[in-house]
Amino acid sequence: MYKIAAIGDKDSVYGFASVGLSVFPEDEAAGAARTLRKLAESGYAVIYITEFLAAQIQTEIERYGEQTMPAVIPIPGVTGNNGMGLKNVSRSVEQAVGSDILSE
Repeated sequence: MYKIAAIGDKDSVYGFASVGLSVFPEDEAAGAARTLRKLAESGYAVIYITEFLAAQIQTEIERYGEQTMPAVIPIPGVTGNNGMGLKNVSRSVEQAVGSDILSE
């Protein structure tokens, strides 16, 4: 069975533990990058990361962009949404379909 994790500030990720995800509270980019690498090497299939941290470690996340696993998915934190998740979905749809069908 594949493992799923969530990385981000504790207020944003602790709720995921109640549905069985492994949670890794991180407040700083360096710690988040180390945790992401560790989880990717440990066989995690899906890694959710708050948009706030994802924006700070974008280069690290891009290392896994062409790989099947892990899927690194930005999620809004308790501080709100900065649009990063929607941009990633839009980019993926554009690659799959050949044009940006989600933008207005």
